[in-house]
Amino acid sequence: MKKIITTLIVTSLVHSFLLGQEAPQNTADILTNQSISKVQIGGYAQIDYNQPIKENSFSNGNLDVHRLVLLFGYRFNERTNFVTEIELEHVTEVYVEQAFLNYEILPWLNFRGGLLLVPMGIINEYHEPPTFNGVERPNLDNAIVPTTWREIGAGFTGRFDNASLKYQLYLMNGFNGYNEGGVFRGTDAFRKGRQKGAESFITSPALSTKIDFYGIQGLKLGLSGYLGESQSTLYNEINKDNLAAVNKADSSVVGISMLGFDARYRKGGFVAKAQINVANINKTIEYNSFTGKDLGSQLFGWYAEAGYNLLQSSATSQKLVPFVRFEKYNTHAKTEGGLAINGTFDRTDVTFGAGWWLASGAVIKIDYQFFHDVLKNSKEQLNVGIGIAF
Repeated sequence: MKKIITTLIVTSLVHSFLLGQEAPQNTADILTNQSISKVQIGGYAQIDYNQPIKENSFSNGNLDVHRLVLLFGYRFNERTNFVTEIELEHVTEVYVEQAFLNYEILPWLNFRGGLLLVPMGIINEYHEPPTFNGVERPNLDNAIVPTTWREIGAGFTGRFDNASLKYQLYLMNGFNGYNEGGVFRGTDAFRKGRQKGAESFITSPALSTKIDFYGIQGLKLGLSGYLGESQSTLYNEINKDNLAAVNKADSSVVGISMLGFDARYRKGGFVAKAQINVANINKTIEYNSFTGKDLGSQLFGWYAEAGYNLLQSSATSQKLVPFVRFEKYNTHAKTEGGLAINGTFDRTDVTFGAGWWLASGAVIKIDYQFFHDVLKNSKEQLNVGIGIAF
């Protein structure tokens, strides 16, 4: 992985120079732009067909309106904006994906508070279907970075264009690790612990931060950090003099520190992405013993992806991008307390396919995936999808 990232950066430096590029912007950033009209409406959607491929057997494929999201922004004045996303998943599940107030204190300093995306990796912030290759999001951003990861909090964001830096710094509620039983588990770690702003509770805040560098032509680099403890319902109305109850509550909580690095590169028709994440978890011995779960003490994963627009040299604004993505991720990279490492959690995925962008916000995708773990279990899947964003 180090060789891949080094090659990506060196290639960029050889072919590029400092130009003061635009800061990376997701949909929320665009909706908080001061130059837009008072009311903004947008949206995105993802419709998928997933067909498992099994030798000498047949399984039904799955057709799904995976996501349908409506975005609304309102500009109260030149400094104050509100942004929200209302999401329907699988037609029947309704969520609020973002809902925050943004106030510009200074050109480089904005206050932001509400339901916020955790700035970790690429996909968690840039998850509209036309912004990524492949029908489905990378599996690293499912098992380790639990996309779409959002919590209630507040903090500051801004950018220094002279230095080509963008920053985000938030305090927010942490994962729900215990609610009438253990929530975390070995296979996907924190995913089921996302509170998503739905009557969330907080025992102690978590710190989330990210710095993006965009000063090299075609290259964007990101460094993310997350530090905090999980939350537990056992702390409700606890008597601090009752040491047994306190120890029980403490056993339901783990400490989490996650670090992420990501890179995006574009030159002509060539596009590439890479991401690496590591999360260290403490007190897993106590947590697993108390809850009966199999949470690992370290998660580790990375992926690298490359594609090329075959229509780059033509006069059309359309794009046809074949791509390949390699992922390696393990939610049992380390375990403690005699917990055996589960080899089925050490996974390698290969995805190759193509996307045809009919317009900048409309894409038809097809890809084929190979899934393997270190115990030689494997499966394959064909995916076809439609993605839109406006």
